[in-house]
Amino acid sequence: MLDKLGNSLKDAMKKLAGRSVVDRAAVEDLVKDLQRALLQSDVNVKLVMNLSNAIKTRSLEEELPKGMAVREHVLRIVYQELVKLMGKGTDVTLGSQTILMAGLQGSGKTTTTAKLARYFQRKGLRVGVICGDTFRPGAYEQLSTLCAKINIPCIGNPKETDALKIVREGLPALSHVEVIIIDTQGRHALENDLIKEIIDINAIAKATHRWLVIDAALGQQASEQARRFHEAISIDGVIITKMDGTAKGGGALSAVSETQSGIVFIGSGETIDDLERFDPDGFISRLLGMGDLKALVEKAEESIASSDFDVNAMMRGKFTLRDMYKQLESLNKMGPLKQIMSMLPMGNMQLPEGVLDVTTVKMSRYRIIMDSMTGAELDDPALLSSSRVQRIAHGAGASPEEVRELLKYYKTMKRALKGVRGGGGKFDLQRMMKRFSG
Repeated sequence: MLDKLGNSLKDAMKKLAGRSVVDRAAVEDLVKDLQRALLQSDVNVKLVMNLSNAIKTRSLEEELPKGMAVREHVLRIVYQELVKLMGKGTDVTLGSQTILMAGLQGSGKTTTTAKLARYFQRKGLRVGVICGDTFRPGAYEQLSTLCAKINIPCIGNPKETDALKIVREGLPALSHVEVIIIDTQGRHALENDLIKEIIDINAIAKATHRWLVIDAALGQQASEQARRFHEAISIDGVIITKMDGTAKGGGALSAVSETQSGIVFIGSGETIDDLERFDPDGFISRLLGMGDLKALVEKAEESIASSDFDVNAMMRGKFTLRDMYKQLESLNKMGPLKQIMSMLPMGNMQLPEGVLDVTTVKMSRYRIIMDSMTGAELDDPALLSSSRVQRIAHGAGASPEEVRELLKYYKTMKRALKGVRGGGGKFDLQRMMKRFSG
């Protein structure tokens, strides 16, 4: 969903950037393209029309800022209105706190609880989890298994049917931790007895935060669920899961923005590290190809503070095979390469389909092949003649085709990083990004 929406938005803005004159007709064409992209992603029609009217009105009536071209002014307005459409973000504090997790059955709440525990653990905090789901068979086993993998204590009792008792006993058992996360039974917002239970758990836990987990596939229906949970326990944050697998993600994102709750995190993968802080500015910036360097640096600091990863070197476009060798491992620790590259300001550059879907196994093979290269070859890939490729393949137990595949991948990544520097092209989104906050 995010790839499709992002490509559609970028195409609409590139189309405007390519016009010689930006007049009323150009603005109306842009608005139609944006409407099509957002409606295909299930964003509410009313919200889309409000956004369209705001863009038209501002583009045609606002006074042009000093030193800014009409084209940049219109694109700046589009950026600001899209950020507004996504709603506010919600701050995440890193001190002592108790977080109550609420959500519908099947929303991914238990997995998200473990992901959230991992997030705070990576921030250097002591974390503990309480399994208050006494209804779903295997809920405690699932949560305790996930927590055991990351060495986080999980309190629960699969034989106990009283969730309130588990929470009462679990809180003092976790008095030594800084962040307590309480998983609860999945429920529908209309089930009064279950709503009563979560109200009581909230009172016992004196929860600092009450976060609602919503499956992106709910689309626009997320609005009603969020509103009802908010009425019960004052939801102060929403986590949207499964953003990587549905066309309704735009509906879920925009629906939540209509409630009093902001989005805290987005889940877009299956591993325990696939939970991402939601920042409206960074989110829209990435959709438009401008990157999100703030999130990239934060991820790098979390994952690989002691490694050789150098964001600044990548931004300067310095990227030899030796650099790639060092950074493949580092990037792998940070998460999927596709996600990392989305945080870099790629502008209007389109990478070939599937080029970023490099698996851990393939990365390992690439490192073995590079182990068979000389230092000179790692520093200057131009030396790699056909005979050298044959020698490297033989030394690595690989085929010459695999070596050439590695070199093709390297060249693609190097081209991408040249694009990151913002060089070339009349439509420099990175330069424009610096002006959008004004």
